[in-house]
Amino acid sequence: MRLNTGRLAVPSILLALSTVLAGCTSFSDSVGEEAAPTTSAAPEPEAAPIEWTDCNDQIQELVAGQPGSDRDLSFECGRTEVPISYEEPDGATLPLFLVRVVSGTQTDRIGSLVVNPGGPGGSGADAAIGLALTLPDAIIGRFDIVGFDPRGVGLSTPVECIPDERKEELIAAEPRPSTAEDLDAAFALAQEVADGCAEEYGDALGTFNTVDTARDMERLREALGDEKLTYLGYSYGTTLGSTYAELFPDKVRSMVLDAAVDPDIAAREDAEQSAAAFEAGFDAFAANCTGLLAGCPLGAQPRQFVEQVLAQADATPIPSSEPGETRSATPGVVLTAVQAALYDTESWPQLAQGLAAAQAGDARGLFSLADSYSGRLEDGTYSNLFDANVAINCADSEERFEEREIRALAAEWNAQYPLFGAGSATGLYTCSVWEAERTPLPERDAEGSAPILVVGNSGDPVTPLPGAVDLAEDLDSGVLLTWQGQGHTAYPKTDCVTAAVNAYLIDQTAPMDGLTCPA
Repeated sequence: MRLNTGRLAVPSILLALSTVLAGCTSFSDSVGEEAAPTTSAAPEPEAAPIEWTDCNDQIQELVAGQPGSDRDLSFECGRTEVPISYEEPDGATLPLFLVRVVSGTQTDRIGSLVVNPGGPGGSGADAAIGLALTLPDAIIGRFDIVGFDPRGVGLSTPVECIPDERKEELIAAEPRPSTAEDLDAAFALAQEVADGCAEEYGDALGTFNTVDTARDMERLREALGDEKLTYLGYSYGTTLGSTYAELFPDKVRSMVLDAAVDPDIAAREDAEQSAAAFEAGFDAFAANCTGLLAGCPLGAQPRQFVEQVLAQADATPIPSSEPGETRSATPGVVLTAVQAALYDTESWPQLAQGLAAAQAGDARGLFSLADSYSGRLEDGTYSNLFDANVAINCADSEERFEEREIRALAAEWNAQYPLFGAGSATGLYTCSVWEAERTPLPERDAEGSAPILVVGNSGDPVTPLPGAVDLAEDLDSGVLLTWQGQGHTAYPKTDCVTAAVNAYLIDQTAPMDGLTCPA
């Protein structure tokens, strides 16, 4: 089973946020407590207030030395309650965790810019911190940057049902299962994950879904005091944002959906499109590497080089020179590192160097990439990214596949997409054995909404451009902006995209539909 995620990369140091804030009793005392029933008799109770506490010192220490950490920023951490079930809005509640970042240069404040980095399973609190360090001055000067950990994620009653040793097993597993034996092992591992989570949560497992998270966002908008929502969502965050717009179209002020997930595509087509996009992404990485004036560390044939490293790791897993590291890199670790680096072109040099070092017997660089992708912390434990990713993806879909279908697809796609095909095929099986209530995503046209800006990259290996085209077409007020660039997400990586998005967020002036920005 492969992790199915599209998320915004943030500095790896921010993965330690949960550890740092766990020491702040104002927030950690109630996170994970049994939810208490509310006493309000109103059929639609008002949003619970957000309890804000100064956590500036802890986060400033956390981000010290990061690019942008010299900005005049202040950080607050917040907690509020939302209904576990919106069918019983007066019933039991669960806590949500937030981070709000305010710039000391802020003038003419517009309101809150709520952000989500994707996943599903990415921490919105982490994203608020990372984006406050990197967003244009024009944006942090007009908006509070607010991120929340969605229900089941991070510090918001995290779903935790996959033990760390199982996550290690998932990452180390054969990444291209095509033989009967490999596929049997993949199916068994998926079943073990599903059984463990069903045993841990029972009927409550379906609580962690996108529709209810979108309803949570409406509670947060009200609690933040914003008349309408201003939102920036990346990757899966585009699914969350468009779901909110469908449910509450009259509450949208401005909404940027960057690296859009295709709302129309079926699971099988999506999995194949993902494999094809990652193959194209690898080819772009390879072309870049071989075009370097200093020469490519992988030689003239990077794809052949990767195949050699995979074979080497299969014969004898590759050790790491990292002090205290006891793991050795299997083919699963190698390919996870490759996949992680394809999200962002800035990671391409690390991937090339890491692969070259691995061939020489040191997998340290590959472990660094793989761990950043899977949410592994410095102490060897994992965030709940895996758990939340599977739980939310499976709660959002009713599609299921039989083993025989997966076996046929794995063989076919392994030939067509030699690095990523078989893994994409077996990923379809994950939710087929998932035992939880499903809350399928609605069709999303968001009739009556203000203009919604959808951004797509022509070279996105995670959420290919057709997804952004489809989403913009489906939304009644959708406006498409295309960047002819590589990597996952576009804003604020290029001047053309940045100017268009800034004007839209600040002045609510959408660019011309179909605008294309050069690489």
